[in-house]
Amino acid sequence: MNTIPTRQNMYKCKVVLLGEQSVGKSSLVLRFVKRTFMEHHAPTIGAAFLTKHISLDNYRIKFEIWDTAGQERFHSLAPMYYRGAQAAIVVYDITKPDSFSRAIAWVKELYLQASSEIVILLAGNKVDLADGRMVPFKDASAFAKDRNLLFMETSAKTEKNVEEMFYEIAKRCPRQIESQKVNIQDKNEPRNEKEKCCNTS
Repeated sequence: MNTIPTRQNMYKCKVVLLGEQSVGKSSLVLRFVKRTFMEHHAPTIGAAFLTKHISLDNYRIKFEIWDTAGQERFHSLAPMYYRGAQAAIVVYDITKPDSFSRAIAWVKELYLQASSEIVILLAGNKVDLADGRMVPFKDASAFAKDRNLLFMETSAKTEKNVEEMFYEIAKRCPRQIESQKVNIQDKNEPRNEKEKCCNTS
């Protein structure tokens, strides 16, 4: 039987989503945080910030999620968001080979510039469009294995592996250091914290 999470065993996990425009980063986040899906929505400008709490074993995890814009003109801003992140989800569209190439470039950049402890998950999104697949599962899986990445194929539309993706990250996010920070800050946080979102239009 699991212990009920308390303030003493809470921790934060900062997650940044990276990937080319229109691969479905925002859709994955909205499906996870709000359990909603929109077929079409405006591109993210800069980045959007959302939060969600989950429980895992004896812990309560507060995800602080930065959904970054995929347009090339915002690339230079990315280090602002992945700096200090405990985890990164690098997303590509299984129907667009170019987006997979871009995902590979993001992974290389994270290895060079992000924390050496960062947890990286490669997500092949839009698996509901499998009839139009252009990125073979085995190729992406082999790349992830070679780079020691977590790997899942996902669908924001059908919800496939969306929660599973975040739970796998939660299992690997550092806990002790972050729990100390949360214990200090949590005293000043309101009981019913509302999700915040910025620059989503």
